[in-house]
Amino acid sequence: MKINSLFLSIICLFLLISCNYKSENQELKSNKETESVENTKNQLRHLVLFKFNDMVSTDSISIVQKAFSALPSKIPEIRDFEWGIDISVEDLHQDFTHAFLVTFGSVEDRAIYLPHPDHQEFVKMLTPMLEDVLVIDYWADR
Repeated sequence: MKINSLFLSIICLFLLISCNYKSENQELKSNKETESVENTKNQLRHLVLFKFNDMVSTDSISIVQKAFSALPSKIPEIRDFEWGIDISVEDLHQDFTHAFLVTFGSVEDRAIYLPHPDHQEFVKMLTPMLEDVLVIDYWADR
């Protein structure tokens, strides 16, 4: 009788520990998922596409890339930055060759960035080289 009672007590203790462990893991997982969704919703994306004039040299385009890439170190409201050159095989680029993605945490951060002297200086340098520019702002949604 003592063995059965001891065995039953051990099983109950094991089940109790197991249930508590699962509950804590589910809570941690739930917190991480919520945190991830919240971080995503606080991502204001500013997508900029450039179509350069035919007369613009590759050296000048390289200067533009470096100047744009330097803005995050000059404007603290920029949360993240990346850029790339079109490699699509669909031939739908309409001669827009360079894409830049600037991420902000809020509309207010973007409002500081747009008239910022360093951004305006960049725009002034860039404008004569462009045939066209396309800008789309959106809230990241996953």
